[in-house]
Amino acid sequence: MEFNNFLKCLNCGKSLKTKTSEDVPYCAECILRLEFKIQDLNHGQIITDLQSILDFFISDIHAALKKDPAAHSLIEVLSSYPGVKAVLFYRIAHFFWLLNMPFIPRYISDIAIELTAIDIHPGAVIGSDFFIDHGAGLVIGETAEIGNNVTLYSGVVLGGTSLKQEKRHPTLGNDVVVGSGAKILGPVKIGDNVRVGANSVVINDVPPNSVVVGVPGRIVEKIDEKIQKIDLRHADLPDPVALAVSSLDRRIRELENLINKSSDKKQDDIEIYYGEYGSGI
Repeated sequence: MEFNNFLKCLNCGKSLKTKTSEDVPYCAECILRLEFKIQDLNHGQIITDLQSILDFFISDIHAALKKDPAAHSLIEVLSSYPGVKAVLFYRIAHFFWLLNMPFIPRYISDIAIELTAIDIHPGAVIGSDFFIDHGAGLVIGETAEIGNNVTLYSGVVLGGTSLKQEKRHPTLGNDVVVGSGAKILGPVKIGDNVRVGANSVVINDVPPNSVVVGVPGRIVEKIDEKIQKIDLRHADLPDPVALAVSSLDRRIRELENLINKSSDKKQDDIEIYYGEYGSGI
């Protein structure tokens, strides 16, 4: 039998068996491998990471209570907010991710997806005061980085545009609001104090203190004031199409006025009309 008819494990290269359309391209050892040595861990770092989970948990709960006017009690937030649940699951999964523990971080994030419909990869890095409002359909990729006091709404995607093992997801600065359905794709950088409009698609870097809307996203305004801890104005954004049409309409009116003024007849003007016989005043 020819060598090319044998299947090889994509991980270790071990020859498996003859190829079929239903074969899994990994050997049993690679599929079941859970290599993890507890004696190699930095126990001081573990304590620090565990404390950060508690610190972030407090800031995340505080953000939910402050940023959502519908939040009436701590019990309500803990029991009824899928965004808060998803972030808590992420914090725990990220802890295990930092330990380089195989399988468990992704399994925890998968549980969060089933419970909340929010997909946060455990490898993402997320700062404090992070709030997801509702959040169904929200996706945060593996190499995404998010600063402090960031608010994301339902349907937001921080997605990648590369198949390589590299930085391929967005980086969001501090004090950022991303509106419902917005997509930020690739390793772009979103500066501090930026508001991204609902359903926008951002594929380029955005400087600080900007408002971005449209497909593809365009900077339509500079923000003079800092985005506060509480900022729900993800729909209070300028319409670039309406602004363009308004500008064109204004320009057309100005040109019409100029044409009308230049065509006004003066009293000293003599008009000569060429009629049927070629003369006339």
